[in-house]
Amino acid sequence: MYRRPSPPVAPAFSSDTRAGVSIARIGWRDFFTDPDLQRLIETSLANNRDLRIAIGRVEEARAQYRIEGSQLYPTLDGVAGLTRSHTPADLSLIGQPVTASQYQSVLSVGWEVDLWGRLRNMRASALQNFLATEEARRGVSTSLIAQLVSAWLQEHEYDERITLAERTIDSRRESFRIANRRYEVGSGSKLDMTQAETLLTQAQTTLQALHQARDENRNALTLLVGAPYDPGQRSLNLAGTNADRALPAGLPSELLLNRPDILEAEHQLIAAHADVGAARADFFPNITLTGDFGTASAHLTDLFAHGQRSWGFSPMVTLPIFNGGRNKANLDLAKARRNIAVANYERTIQAAFRDVADALAQRKWLAGQIATTRQTVDALDERLRLAQLRYTSGRSAYLEVLEAERDRFDTEQALVQLRRAYYASGVSLYAAVGGGFPEDATQQAQGGQAG
Repeated sequence: MYRRPSPPVAPAFSSDTRAGVSIARIGWRDFFTDPDLQRLIETSLANNRDLRIAIGRVEEARAQYRIEGSQLYPTLDGVAGLTRSHTPADLSLIGQPVTASQYQSVLSVGWEVDLWGRLRNMRASALQNFLATEEARRGVSTSLIAQLVSAWLQEHEYDERITLAERTIDSRRESFRIANRRYEVGSGSKLDMTQAETLLTQAQTTLQALHQARDENRNALTLLVGAPYDPGQRSLNLAGTNADRALPAGLPSELLLNRPDILEAEHQLIAAHADVGAARADFFPNITLTGDFGTASAHLTDLFAHGQRSWGFSPMVTLPIFNGGRNKANLDLAKARRNIAVANYERTIQAAFRDVADALAQRKWLAGQIATTRQTVDALDERLRLAQLRYTSGRSAYLEVLEAERDRFDTEQALVQLRRAYYASGVSLYAAVGGGFPEDATQQAQGGQAG
């Protein structure tokens, strides 16, 4: 009898201080409330080719389950045929060559009596493999949504950073114009002018790199969506992801019930357990019942005449005596695969635990980094103001202004990246706990069992 292995992880996530129901129970439409983002997700779920492959594998496993299940029932075949034979004279009972015909029409029945559970275990294994592919499909869907939302957030990050870079370029272009003019009239040095120009070209280079990165990200979005991505179909509201609200991860034990890859690994483990039962049944006698009932005649016109009925019944018991150790090797193989499945199941749980713990740690520390970086930006604004005052009053070189502007620009860019990373950590946490489809997979699995 199958027993679920004890999860090899701690009973709680050390970084999760949130109380409440795990976010894995929230459907993606309720979690991602931005209308434009919802439309993108819907398009992706309908068009993404990786998801189509996963759905195809579900149908493949469903068909295999039906094939294995059909072997538990008797087979009924209708057979009609003609047999013509020629017997030479020296073998004929009448001493003359004989050519004979036999017409036959029968119903043939065959049934393997599954006393030892071989066929039932094979069907159970096929069912678990089907359920595993269904969880794999759900996992692909959850991963697809997470990747799409992350790329969508990246798009917003690039938008904000490009806007910031363009505003900085306008400011530095004006600073360069002033420095150049002062140099031309002799009130400023050429060094100040070239430093201002350097600051301007650095910002322009950054802007070009950001445009390149955004174009590449849009190409990734097109692949994820499975259709041309229209940048005009997105909003500019990062809070639409709801990734900045309280996100309780729940208990590690809930991962066993929510996370698709863990459920997939467990179904594979149960299937391997059933395979052991099927391999063990090969050591016992195999009982097969076959029979046929119909009519037979030497002439086609008399095939269905009175008195032409024929029947046969052939029970058969096959007892394995010697096969070179094949059955023992098959049992050892099934047990080895079961042990591998146990290790894979435990490893999957450990990996899932780490994913959740990493996402919780990211949210905890990124929030602190954002607050600190905002303070840094405020301090750099004041530093730049003071540096400009010192420069205009002749108390410092333009290099001081140059360094203050460069540091503020870099820190503002970093703040945008941190905000996007914080939102993305919420998406990662949502996917790590198995969120997205709280009812979908269960309903389909139940439908597969009923079928």
